[in-house]
Parts: sequence; structure tokens; C-alpha cells
Amino acid sequence: MNIDLNDLDFSNAGNWPLPIKLVAIIVVCAAVGFAGYWFDTKDQIQVLDNAKAKETELKKEFETKQAVAANLEAYKQQMTEMERSFGALLLQLPSKTEVAELLVDVSREGLKAGLEFELFKPGAEIVREFYAEYPISIRVVGTYHQFGNFASGIAALPRIVTLHNLKIGQQSKNKKAGGETLLVMEATANTYRYLDQEELDAKKGKSKAAARKGKK
Repeated sequence: MNIDLNDLDFSNAGNWPLPIKLVAIIVVCAAVGFAGYWFDTKDQIQVLDNAKAKETELKKEFETKQAVAANLEAYKQQMTEMERSFGALLLQLPSKTEVAELLVDVSREGLKAGLEFELFKPGAEIVREFYAEYPISIRVVGTYHQFGNFASGIAALPRIVTLHNLKIGQQSKNKKAGGETLLVMEATANTYRYLDQEELDAKKGKSKAAARKGKK
């Protein structure tokens, strides 16, 4: 059956042939369905996808917090142990008033090892985050054996002292002690002290002032 679309009367669609009616119904339904998807369903799908992503994120966050809560007591015990260990380490750092005594201990260990001091020069104090570093430039004359005894004595001190920048060379006069050639050792012995609360507060105040100044 040949149908000319120009012969169709759109004001009298009820009298259209059945095939044309079916095609028209299909086209209208498709148009309505597409319009509904484009103007309504599409946004709802996006909202649903966002909600699913948020749900996944919240589940992961919940699982993380649940794991932390389940191990809270263990974390508290670890924190207590860390604070105890940190406190023990702080006790190995002298206070401001004990630094002079520690310097005497370092010198005494050198003499006990049989070393001859050519230089023992405390340097300027270097302030770190919660402690201060106190370098001492030393130059001593002795044998390898005596240098080893000195290092062992320093390590055995109740306070922390570390040796840095060690340089060992021959002694210019090339003397001997007990059959061993005398050598010269240059090093920096670092001692440390903890900052008292007043110094920490002053340091924080300077940091805040510098931060404010930097923002201007």
C-alpha cells in the first residue's frame, strides 16, 4: 500500500491507516522517552552514581576508623611506651647547668686514655627543634690504641656525646710511645642538651613572630 505523507490530515489522525498510526505512536513514544531521559532521568542517574561513590568512600572511612577503634588500647600502650622511651632519652641529654660538667668528662676520658690535648675548643651552641647541639673542636696526640680507648670511654658516658669529622694523620715530630708511632686525631665532639620549657616557649614565640612577619 503506497501512502503519500502529503495526503495525511494531521487534524484527523484517527482516520490514518493502521501502519501510519503504529509508526506515529512509536515515534511519539521514542520522543517522549528520550525527552524524559534527557531532562530528568540523566540527572537522577548522575546523582545515583555520586551517591554510590560517596557510599564507597564512607565505607572505607568507617572501616579505617573501626580498625583504629578496635586497636585503641594497643595504640595507647604504644604511645605510653614511646613517651617513656623519649623521656629516657631526654635524661641522657644534660641540662644547661650540666654542660660544663660534661665537657670536663670528655676531657677526662681523653686524659684517661693517655692522649695529649693540643686543642679543646667549645664552639657556638646550635639550637635545634627541642634540643641544643654543642660542638667541641679537639685535636689530640696518641696512638691508635689510645684513640680507641678514648672513643670507648666517650660511648660509655651516661650522657650522649658523638664524634664527627675524624681525621687521623702522623704526628709531625714522629715520636713513639711504647713502640707505637704517635698520631694526631682531629675531630668534633658533639654534646647535646635539652631545651627547658622557658627556652621552648621563647623559640615558639620567635617562630610565630617570623611567620607573621613573612605574611606581611
